[in-house]
Amino acid sequence: MTITIATWNINSVRLREPIVLDLLRGSAPDVLCLQETKSPVDKIPTEAFTALGYPHMVARGQKGYNGVAILSRLPITDAGQRDFCDKGDARHVAARLENGTTIHNCYIPAGGDEPDREKNEKFGHKLDYLTELRDWFHAETPAKSILVGDLNIAPREDDVWDHKKLLKVVSHTPIEVEHLAQAQDAGKWVDVTRADIPEGQLYSWWSYRARDWDAADKGRRLDHIWATPDLAAGAGDSRIDRHVRGWEKPSDHAPVFASFDL
Repeated sequence: MTITIATWNINSVRLREPIVLDLLRGSAPDVLCLQETKSPVDKIPTEAFTALGYPHMVARGQKGYNGVAILSRLPITDAGQRDFCDKGDARHVAARLENGTTIHNCYIPAGGDEPDREKNEKFGHKLDYLTELRDWFHAETPAKSILVGDLNIAPREDDVWDHKKLLKVVSHTPIEVEHLAQAQDAGKWVDVTRADIPEGQLYSWWSYRARDWDAADKGRRLDHIWATPDLAAGAGDSRIDRHVRGWEKPSDHAPVFASFDL
């Protein structure tokens, strides 16, 4: 069975319900993982998603902040959540397909503006989240699993518009990149997108601050799809739908896709 998974930081699922529906109609992934839904679970517009053939959802939410949801055309069961840093934030949820594949949907903290945990509590929170993620994967080696989400880090030089200029900018600092690499290595996760598209500039986020985001093209690859080695061998068809960033009232992120032979 081949399934397509998409991940997208939607920046309010209720505000941007129309473009979520457009994506489901046009691209029809089997599973769509959303981050920053900014909604309690009971306020997510599930009726419209069900009408398009997505009757299954596993989600965690809170009013106005964070929030993660997994929408699926295929039956899924709730596989739990982790409360990273004991903050009670809705930043992780997992779902399990009928064949036993587990899908983790993560929303790693952005980290604020100052890359110094002594001066910026938000940056410390981000690093602590990544450390807990690493320790979890060391303690419980994942298998038959896919991890997706807004990881809020662009790890490679060609994942940002200018490597040197962004070395001291949160999302591309060496300490963040190293923390993310440690978490990835702990779970032996394969970066599916870069396994498929190994060379060249690749972005999934463009700031709202740019007057013309497309022309300026100062992007970063903050959104990721990883898989354990037992599934990564069957992964392919990776892409980032950049044009979605230009839709009406868009998120500042574009959806990332990959297919898996499960």
